[in-house]
Amino acid sequence: MRKSRFTEEQILGVLREAEAGTAARDLCRRHGISRETFYRWKSKYGGMDVNEARRRESCRPIRAEHA
Repeated sequence: MRKSRFTEEQILGVLREAEAGTAARDLCRRHGISRETFYRWKSKYGGMDVNEARRRESCRPIRAEHA
């Protein structure tokens, strides 16, 4: 699996900007991401804080080993 260009902290920062009222189109242009990526992040990380996102990512390798 390809490693993301963005850390969880950066992703959550983009989502916080969206919650503050910045348009998705402007955020995507500013951060160099597609709208599909933005909405994928929103569905995956929406409502999380940094600690929850790190916990989720740290559990992923364990799940992959048992699959």
